[in-house]
Amino acid sequence: MACRDSQPQKVAINNVRVFDGKSVGTPTTIHIDNGLISEATDGADVFDGENGILMPGFIDAHIHLCTEAEQRDMARYGVTTALDMATWSQSTIDSLRGLTGVTDFKTAGKAATSLGSIHSAILPVPAEYRLAENVDYIKIVADIPGPDQAVMDAVVIEAHKMGKLVVAHAADYHPFKMAQDAGVDIVTHCPCDQALNDEDCARMVEDGRICVPTLTMMEATTGASALPALLKMFSRPWVILDIVKAKRNAPRTGKREYKNARESVVALHRNGVTIIAGTDAHKEDSSPFTVKHGDSLHHEFELLVDAGLSTVEVLQAASLLPAKHFGLTDRGTIEIGKRADLVLLDADPIEDIRHTRSIKKVWCAGVEVDMT
Repeated sequence: MACRDSQPQKVAINNVRVFDGKSVGTPTTIHIDNGLISEATDGADVFDGENGILMPGFIDAHIHLCTEAEQRDMARYGVTTALDMATWSQSTIDSLRGLTGVTDFKTAGKAATSLGSIHSAILPVPAEYRLAENVDYIKIVADIPGPDQAVMDAVVIEAHKMGKLVVAHAADYHPFKMAQDAGVDIVTHCPCDQALNDEDCARMVEDGRICVPTLTMMEATTGASALPALLKMFSRPWVILDIVKAKRNAPRTGKREYKNARESVVALHRNGVTIIAGTDAHKEDSSPFTVKHGDSLHHEFELLVDAGLSTVEVLQAASLLPAKHFGLTDRGTIEIGKRADLVLLDADPIEDIRHTRSIKKVWCAGVEVDMT
């Protein structure tokens, strides 16, 4: 159970093979003290890792957070940090900060969109938006209809003046290009209506832009699970009407298919674009699709491998790379002085990415996670 009073313990984790970002080493001991990875200290509780694989805690670079239960779910699946891409109740955000033994998070707060957009129809996005108000980065929804190019450009310029990263939702090809034109730092999702080409990807590399493909969500919105979601929408006919109105003004594109998102990731990887793992996990009642917190990240790993990433590249995409590109300098690797966000696995995920599910223990900032 998460709380605000649990104190990190001194722990010596013996007989573990550490993933250093590239490979798994020989058996060693990792020490935890005051929530950090430390030098050896007296009085530590000793835990035998039984030759398991010790990973830095996984980072899911695209979730939506509403409850403490979701933090607990993610922690049990080894997600020790989550990057929230839109939660618009400041009281909710405040209530979930500072808990121990569960997933830590950063947040974009409210997402910036516009009236008449598909997102404004589906989700109860607040009409009022204040740039950089109590947030860690800025999230803007690139969509057609949605904020026009001039508005997107202005949001990025002002956010950068404030020293904030800008993340853009872009699930279709034309909005993806708008996000690039606006100069956003990170694009989340991949086009489902038309695959990215080498020219699009080369531009990503040239501009130093990052992609969080969220293949799990792209699969959900285009696959067999889309039918129950559409049936769910019929309970809110006014939403369907708003979506139809919005789509009238959208440019004609190809059929939305998962293969386009997958081929986009293949192209991004082939051209050397930095890819970060994220899922779009959420349980928002107003959303037609549900992606489970925690469990979905392991499925994302499998989809990224299927799209051509090596197992090592996928593990980097959920640890050191999101830490680097989101400025999380205190985590992402297992080094002395870093947060003791750790996941102990029974089997080697470099050999088979499905082994990320073989979780034996998890520590969030030095506090052991209740796995029950």
